[in-house]
Amino acid sequence: QVQLVESGGGLVQDGGSLKLSCVASGLTFASYTMAWFRQAPGKEREFVGCISWGGGFYYQDSVKGRFTVSRDNAKNSVYLQMNNLKPEDTAAYYCAAGSGGPTARPELYRYWGQGIQVTVSS
Repeated sequence: QVQLVESGGGLVQDGGSLKLSCVASGLTFASYTMAWFRQAPGKEREFVGCISWGGGFYYQDSVKGRFTVSRDNAKNSVYLQMNNLKPEDTAAYYCAAGSGGPTARPELYRYWGQGIQVTVSS
């Protein structure tokens, strides 16, 4: 059974930083593209960034230069370092795993975590 478990969320002030972690089990982690999505109340889930099995990156324009996705295959983990956070970054953040290449399309990610809340206060 595949499980993705996020951690590291919480409350931070405008301009602050947080690092999210996602630990995967039940899959060959190194073979998967790992992505982060987010969903704010009343809005659709949106792509944040991803890292492919080969190390390629892809980010949503609004987070470029502020967020960094990384992975540690030895720990079956993917990370999202978030710097210079803004109130509009407030959302539930989800990690996801897909067997294809880097993509922003959520329907191409087969496995999802339960989500973790990030709240940025102004």
